[in-house]
Amino acid sequence: MAERSTAAVDVADTSGEEPLTAKAGQATSDGAEAEKVSGKEQHAARTDEKGAEAADSKPPELHSGHKLARRYRLEECVTRLDGFSSWRAVDEKLRRAVGVHILPADHPRARPVLSAARSSALLGDPRFVHVLDAVEENDLVYVVHEWLPDATELTTVLASGPLEPHDAYQLVSQVSQAMAAAHREGLAHLRLTPGSVLRTESGQYRIRGLAVMAALRGITCEHPQRTDTEAIGALLYAALTQRWPYENDAYGLTGLPKGVGLIAPDQVRAGVHRGLSELAMRAVNNDGATASRQEQPCTTPEELAKAVAAMPRIRPPETAFSTPPPYPRNGHQQGSYGQSSARNGQSGRPTQAITTPPPPLQSRTGRALKWSVSALLIAALGLGSWQLADTLLKREGDQEGSGNSQTSGGPAKKPTGKPIKIVDASEYYPDGKPQHPEQAKNTYDGNPSTYWRTMSYLEGPDLNPAFKQGVGLVYDLGSKQQISSASIGLHYGGAHTTVTLYAANSLSPSEPLSSMHKLGTAQTSGTTAKVGLKTPAMARYVVVWFTALPNSPADQFSEAGYKQGVTEVSFTS
Repeated sequence: MAERSTAAVDVADTSGEEPLTAKAGQATSDGAEAEKVSGKEQHAARTDEKGAEAADSKPPELHSGHKLARRYRLEECVTRLDGFSSWRAVDEKLRRAVGVHILPADHPRARPVLSAARSSALLGDPRFVHVLDAVEENDLVYVVHEWLPDATELTTVLASGPLEPHDAYQLVSQVSQAMAAAHREGLAHLRLTPGSVLRTESGQYRIRGLAVMAALRGITCEHPQRTDTEAIGALLYAALTQRWPYENDAYGLTGLPKGVGLIAPDQVRAGVHRGLSELAMRAVNNDGATASRQEQPCTTPEELAKAVAAMPRIRPPETAFSTPPPYPRNGHQQGSYGQSSARNGQSGRPTQAITTPPPPLQSRTGRALKWSVSALLIAALGLGSWQLADTLLKREGDQEGSGNSQTSGGPAKKPTGKPIKIVDASEYYPDGKPQHPEQAKNTYDGNPSTYWRTMSYLEGPDLNPAFKQGVGLVYDLGSKQQISSASIGLHYGGAHTTVTLYAANSLSPSEPLSSMHKLGTAQTSGTTAKVGLKTPAMARYVVVWFTALPNSPADQFSEAGYKQGVTEVSFTS
């Protein structure tokens, strides 16, 4: 588990001052000289005027307990830098932890930060830490984003040693694909470092600070794709060698020896995967081809992602199973074979004599006694079986008479087909990772053009339980109502969507499914899922839980992948 102030919050990274640029001495678009990748210059990529203004602009005087928008309660200040501050906070409305960046509204970077945050929020790619809100209010500009308590910074991961080849392969594959998707939407990172890449417990990598971190630091670049590609190459280099590929130490990693220049990872550390080593050089040293294979350099994340896909896939190491110790044998199990014999000149231990058991009862009295005991045992077994069967029949009759005791407050009535009014709704996310909670109200507003949508996932249609067990919504019907069926309108069709209804105990987004009563399930490839209950049940709170999502193309909100949207939900009695 990661440290809460590093792994979960998209803070301004102050370790290692080199924002990775494509070429030493390259000029930024605002006329300032960019910092060289070799680390020889220590100035960030920003204009002198803007840097001075940001330094003079003091961060707002805030404190723990302060609330923004009467909703976000500040808990812990993580960073104060260049006139802005980053906080760990609590969203009291949705009862979850979030991260918040705060700037004065007159800060020279306030407008770029707002613009970057809103553009990043539209991407909706699950491989990035999502921006949840971007607001200007009361002379403040603040950006609210996800908090990932189960994720670990790559900086922390590398502190314990280099990655295994399979893990390094997954890192460069996932990060390059994610950044290629971002650049297709016109978004760049420009501050991609070991501190901005997180690894979840399921082995997925997520990138934080897309566009926002560069805006907060005032970083710009003429060739953003090349800059981000070189940054991914540096991450791969560090993952393979536990060394930073430049002369200066950074992000807790030791740099290369001075005067040696950029050398291949497999020359820095023994046992490095040759293909990954060459791939790192093609990305980091992207001014030209590598000397070993003369491969073309990768200058965009798209090219790097294709180069990774062209490699033979590196499989995870097989789990080593230890041979269990032999089952111990005693003298009775071994019988005559348990006696130790002299082998190879070694004498065995003396064996104890085995006592001969007494003879069985063979007399007339003994046989009569055995028959009497057998008859008593048979009678006892028959009586016990009859009593058990009688008890089970009575219990079954009681259950049929009383109906479902978990969800009903009395005898179930016949279905009436009348619609049930929905009073309130909330997103249900027992793993603490919401989708779009603010859209839950769109699923019962009577307008099919508005909807709640999930993230886009790489695996499907059945969700991978190790990464995501499911996604869903919970509804409040105002009071206990008899439910006989439900209709769920779906935004995407295709094979296939699986939805299950549960009777919950509250509107809580984190109540475990194990405490709920399952009502019914349905699977569809259309745009409507109808769930009918075999027996009407009484419930006030109902969870609509999705465990399979169809594959759908990219749209204005999300990338192509396995995803779903809910337009309108209705229940009938």
